[in-house]
Amino acid sequence: MSALISDRRRDLNRWRYKLVRKGTPTIHYFHQVDDPHSHLAVQKIPSITANYDVRFEIHLCGRPSKSDQGDSSRFETWVLNDARNIADHYDVSLPKAVEKVETEQRENAEEKILRSLSEPNFPEIALEIGTKLWSGSRLYSENKSGNLTGEGNELRKKLGHWLSGTFYFEGEWYWGVDRLHHLEKRLLESDINSNNSSPIVKRPDENFNEEINASFLSLEFFPSLRSPYSAICFDRVISLAKKAQINLILQPVIPMMMRGVSASRSKQIYIMTDAKREAEYYGQHLGPIIDPIGAPVERAFEILPKLRKIDKDIEFCSNYLKAAWKEGVDITSKAGLKKVVERSGVSWEEVNKDQERLNWKTLLDKNLNRMMDIGFWGVPSFNLTGGEMKNFSCWGQDRLWLLKREIEKRVVHLNKSSVNG
Repeated sequence: MSALISDRRRDLNRWRYKLVRKGTPTIHYFHQVDDPHSHLAVQKIPSITANYDVRFEIHLCGRPSKSDQGDSSRFETWVLNDARNIADHYDVSLPKAVEKVETEQRENAEEKILRSLSEPNFPEIALEIGTKLWSGSRLYSENKSGNLTGEGNELRKKLGHWLSGTFYFEGEWYWGVDRLHHLEKRLLESDINSNNSSPIVKRPDENFNEEINASFLSLEFFPSLRSPYSAICFDRVISLAKKAQINLILQPVIPMMMRGVSASRSKQIYIMTDAKREAEYYGQHLGPIIDPIGAPVERAFEILPKLRKIDKDIEFCSNYLKAAWKEGVDITSKAGLKKVVERSGVSWEEVNKDQERLNWKTLLDKNLNRMMDIGFWGVPSFNLTGGEMKNFSCWGQDRLWLLKREIEKRVVHLNKSSVNG
């Protein structure tokens, strides 16, 4: 993992692509007609082409396989809710009339859009068709040509991804509208002509501009000790909760691969390389890494209930994630785990002073069931509760800005209710 995300490897790969580049640089975009994130992403293509000397090659593709969805019973609902949550903040639109696009409508949309893949106004055509799909307008097609997404699916798989609404540029992938700032950064670093000196698709800020009192709210936080995304957001979540004076409820869960959720090699590569650039975006580093999968992470979970009893579980998880994902501490060894425990202000002897083994599996199963009831199967996930407004949940370390805005919204609502009451 450390070698995979090394700066040397990344820079060497980029240099190789730059050497063989001919003509106008090409960005491959993979569009799925009934994917909400594709509907958002395609709306940003015109601004990219207007500001950078690049061309887009469009590929029509289908849904990821059930195994790549992680949890096929929850996947589509999460994708739609997530896209709706972020659309307004990125100045893009997504109608809210339809919860699921019918198969016939999807096929009709594919027929209509296929003829426009190479047209310069493809983004406008895709937006028009997508808007009709998600607003419930009927689409009709007299031609039924069978599988129209096979070629795009094969290329997507060959290049190393499984999702739609994705951009591929010279060996690297960017999923969705909120990764476009990484793509823009890459274009600038590749000496590609630009009309702007900074990204035009910017991620909203996750930091509070002023002191805020949201002590009436609680935030359920579901991380994993074997998650690079948890590692780069853990302390940011703690900081956000403290600044807003929110009650933080830590609910760690067993890593996905240790509970049977498969991850292809291409998915693992993307997660690691994406986590690396996300870490850098937030002024952090990722690596060197000691992967705690299996017995090592179970040993950490064995002592977690004891640390929770003495209010040291948050400090321990923070230190464990730093050690495993940022410092290369051998947490698979007794010495490494002891180091993490003592960093957390707890003596090794205190943790091991008796033979009692608190039922950590029951605790983690309870956390997992709670997270899945909310609608998620992966980490880091969040659920904001309290006040008069309905609960708000989201998944991803890149959604802390969204949590921040939801907290502010609830504080404003409370203050208005107090004044009117």
